[in-house]
Amino acid sequence: MRRLAEILGLRRPDSVPPAPALPVYAVGDLHGCSGLLERMLARIDADIAATAPGPTRIVFLGDYIDRGADSAGVLARLRALEAARPGQAVCLMGNHERMLLDFLDDATGRGARWLRHGGLQTLASFGVRTAPGAAPTARRLAALARDLRQALPAGTEAWLRARPLLWQSGTLCAVHAGADPRRPPAAQPAKAVLWGHPEFPRRRRRDGIWIVHGHDVVPEPVAARGRIAVDTGAVFTGRLTAAAIRPGGTVTFLTA
Repeated sequence: MRRLAEILGLRRPDSVPPAPALPVYAVGDLHGCSGLLERMLARIDADIAATAPGPTRIVFLGDYIDRGADSAGVLARLRALEAARPGQAVCLMGNHERMLLDFLDDATGRGARWLRHGGLQTLASFGVRTAPGAAPTARRLAALARDLRQALPAGTEAWLRARPLLWQSGTLCAVHAGADPRRPPAAQPAKAVLWGHPEFPRRRRRDGIWIVHGHDVVPEPVAARGRIAVDTGAVFTGRLTAAAIRPGGTVTFLTA
């Protein structure tokens, strides 16, 4: 079969490099770590100046909020970055942004889950006070959602709702958590790209598309078998990672 593929001019999926149309910097989960974000932006700018003076993209892979101390600062910085660098910065949605929006939409039904997974730290970063101890009542959850909506700076909720689920260039597709390996990028369900897919770690894609993602914490970043994993658990380890992916197919990693 391999010989037949060579005769027909076909390439195995694992021989296709992760080749975007322009240099891409894919940044892992931030989780309220505004200091690491600033350090990473400085690292990326220095790398662009040294290696890629032309057009580039900086793709943030979601999970900007929760767990860390400065979710409000991270969101403000990313919004300012998009405004200052139109077209260069791309901010995808992560499952934690989705949980915050679910909290605003249905606090009594879905809010408790968000609070258990870092929402309390996000509320605090926006100055929303919560009572320690027992789980909040339905009435209190509704009040917290109202207070958060009022505390969010103008335009922030709309910005969060407008986050794209994926971004693609050439043979590279950026998502938050993973993808269904049987579906093309344009047909990915929101659940798969936000929360992951059970077959994503096990089944290799057959279309030559490489998936760069965060969500799953890895001890070291890795680029292999059609996947580029960059979430090194910044809020836990103090290490924020970005993958620099070149049109020629090379992948290097930056750490802040």
